[in-house]
Amino acid sequence: MSTRAGFVALIGEPNAGKSTLLNRMVGAKVSIVTHKVQTTRARIRGVAIEDDAQLVFIDTPGLFKPRRRLDRAMVAAAWGGAADADVVVLMIEAHRGVTEGVQRILENLAEVTKGRKVALAINKIDRVQSPVLLALTKDMNDRFPFTETFMISAEKGHGVVALRQWLADQLPDGPWLYPEDQIADLPLRMIAAEITREKLTLRLHQELPYQLTVETENWEEKDDGSARIDQLIYVMRDGHKGIVLGHKGETIKQVGAASRAELEEFLGRRVHLFLQIKVRPNWLEEAERYSEMGLNFKDGN
Repeated sequence: MSTRAGFVALIGEPNAGKSTLLNRMVGAKVSIVTHKVQTTRARIRGVAIEDDAQLVFIDTPGLFKPRRRLDRAMVAAAWGGAADADVVVLMIEAHRGVTEGVQRILENLAEVTKGRKVALAINKIDRVQSPVLLALTKDMNDRFPFTETFMISAEKGHGVVALRQWLADQLPDGPWLYPEDQIADLPLRMIAAEITREKLTLRLHQELPYQLTVETENWEEKDDGSARIDQLIYVMRDGHKGIVLGHKGETIKQVGAASRAELEEFLGRRVHLFLQIKVRPNWLEEAERYSEMGLNFKDGN
């Protein structure tokens, strides 16, 4: 039996629904999903099997106008993901249409994708009427020669199977790139850190989503089959430490409990999770923090 395998890059503005679509395609929670923009920092890959094809998804950070070093590194990673892929999917939101951000992406798309197949996925179709969808489809296809257009709802699953089957058909012939039982090539330490960061993001909402990062400092396999995981939460100021701790340590306790529960479900075994908060005023300027997130520090220049 001949097999196919290749890389698929999902690109779009922050919050377009890329992580939700990836999780839907892969059937497991790999890329963190939150309602805050710019939550996907590293190029997390999810692996999906469709008949005899293996699709390796590169879930790129959202493309937006970068302001700081971290932003620039994230945008460079997103375009890098598109340049490395066999097929590219541009995701836009049906109810937002052609935003300024989408226009900016379209301006760079031809150069970055250089002759590769690019599909358009219009997400959140349940939020608009058919005439609006049809007009948006025509408008987008007038602006760029998309190979195919899909109308989907990543959250509800509409149209996702058709998109996945089409993607599988576009991939080059060749052996599978990952063992069948492997769903993400991100090291487990990084996935564990992302899970805790997601819990912090959801919990702290507006207060300091981008002023903190999480690293898995130590991972120890215990004789009884459980894992001890020590994580550091880096914040920029002393005041932030208090916010993360919460009244009488309540916030960090709840974050730890939620993160541990998800890690246990993900790993399928008991987890002992220990969180510590450290103040590092300049973590956004430290190369080491970037490599921990799977980003290139120099891309931020």
